[in-house]
Amino acid sequence: MTNTDEIPKALKNKTLEDLPKALKNKDVEELSKIFEENTEIDEMPKALKKEKKNKKLKIWQKILITLFVLCIFGIVTLAVLLYGPYSGFRDWLITTAMTTMSHQYFATWFYDDETIAEVLNRNKVEETSEITDTSMTVIIDSDKDENIEYANEYERQILEKDPGNDDYKIIEITGKGYSGYMAVIYDPSRIKTVYTKKLGKSGEYLTTMAKDNDALIAINGGGFDDPNFNSNGASPLGITFSGGKLITSKSYNGQGGLIGFTEDDKLVLGKMNVAKAKELKIRDGVTFGPFLIVNGKSSNVFGNGGWGTAPRTAIGQRKDGIVLFLVIDGRTLTRPGASMNDLIEIMERYGAYNAANLDGGTSSVMVVNNEIINDPIDSTGAHKTRYISTGFILTKEESN
Repeated sequence: MTNTDEIPKALKNKTLEDLPKALKNKDVEELSKIFEENTEIDEMPKALKKEKKNKKLKIWQKILITLFVLCIFGIVTLAVLLYGPYSGFRDWLITTAMTTMSHQYFATWFYDDETIAEVLNRNKVEETSEITDTSMTVIIDSDKDENIEYANEYERQILEKDPGNDDYKIIEITGKGYSGYMAVIYDPSRIKTVYTKKLGKSGEYLTTMAKDNDALIAINGGGFDDPNFNSNGASPLGITFSGGKLITSKSYNGQGGLIGFTEDDKLVLGKMNVAKAKELKIRDGVTFGPFLIVNGKSSNVFGNGGWGTAPRTAIGQRKDGIVLFLVIDGRTLTRPGASMNDLIEIMERYGAYNAANLDGGTSSVMVVNNEIINDPIDSTGAHKTRYISTGFILTKEESN
């Protein structure tokens, strides 16, 4: 290293070629540092000042060029995803957006009505036209102390009760892109439908419904009228029963239909009117869909099912009468949610003989002992739920 005292002030008007030999081998950054640390900035050679300025300009130019290239690359990539030959992203975007309450514009911004209709027609759930055969469900007394040989790990999770709790069991559910909870309900006679006290005017939070009805567990229920995607959950869709009383009796043309429990505590799924529901002695039920499994037969899912990927709620019953409440979280980068196919696979895994999808998205909530245990996320990204119309609960007291 050269002693910086050797740098004469006379260098102010010299070129780089006039620098002492000891300094000629140093790069611009080193020379700049030497001058800035040991001399006044005005004593820096003009050629060196110009060289440093040019280098700064080159750095900014490189940054701007890099940003421009990245921007172009992003636009091209998005265009390929939206309109390219691979339809996976396009189908996911349209089906996910079109089944949300307030984000359909993500699809309508990029695609015309004809394209959206074509994608939805290609991605759908084909349900059975059957109504649940209740004779196939034989409710077993789950309190019997028997030596049980479990068929697999999922059977063990269902049938092996938590010590000191004969009412229910909570199982954590995980899969590719989703996580959530399953509540195993051992006594279906204690499952009831609850609905907002402000029926026709406003929905309520599920926590309020659960507390008002002294519930051990609650999940959200059927769909509700949602004009312009800003509903407050005031009006349930279709038919609603609670405690044997008919609450609503509207027509419903969507997938699924009535999801209800009979007076002998069996889950019935089917497209039906009020007269048929009363004939089947439905005591508690809501309306929504699609149906996932009916009489042990799973629905056919084409493409991604047409419902995209989102938070989900589902209900099912096994042939032994045990009821499954399922809530799946979503709307994060690593956990976008579940598809209809995911719900079917989970319900099949845990032995559901009949199962149906309930309202999802921001409505998907599970409450245990008056506390929300899952992670609902609304359309703004906030970690909170919304007003809903109906729910299913497990009561603390057996029904009369």
